[in-house]
Amino acid sequence: MTEKKTKTPVTQESLIQELEQFAKDVAAPKKKTGRPSSYSQPLADEICNRLAGGESLRSICRDDHMPAQQTVYVWLNKDKVFQDQYARAREEQADTHADEIIAIADESPEVNPIRDKDGNVVDIKIDSGYVAYQKQRIEARKWTAAKLRPKKYGDRVTHAGDDESPVVLENNMNVFGELLKAIKLQRQTEA
Repeated sequence: MTEKKTKTPVTQESLIQELEQFAKDVAAPKKKTGRPSSYSQPLADEICNRLAGGESLRSICRDDHMPAQQTVYVWLNKDKVFQDQYARAREEQADTHADEIIAIADESPEVNPIRDKDGNVVDIKIDSGYVAYQKQRIEARKWTAAKLRPKKYGDRVTHAGDDESPVVLENNMNVFGELLKAIKLQRQTEA
């Protein structure tokens, strides 16, 4: 059997109670959803630690509890302490990439044994696709390390004007003096 619901009569008192409840619901702090957007040092520390460990900012910001990548860039523009911390983390990331290069190069390549008709191993073939894959991994880390820390891992290019080889400007006024004398002599002979 279904029971009939009886409507409670609307009274001034029930309206006041409803309004009070509505006001409480509106004034109650809402549960935060989404990514954090305000700067916090523990979050900045985690970002920098993960960067120094070799993880990309893009992959770090994919985590639900992390801010969006653009938010991190805003923090970098606003907070000098975070800028310095982030710069150190990127330098450490270059060192991590250099370490990874050694580890990748030390890995044993995948090999395929070549057998004769009796099943004896007659040769070993190295998988060229695997070698190309490893080479690409090494090159990507070399490039990134060189960009993150060019003085340590970049190509050695010496430009004049560095601290080690400063540009030297010499004013040789004798050349100008000789030119002026030659012009005077030419004018005197023409006159």
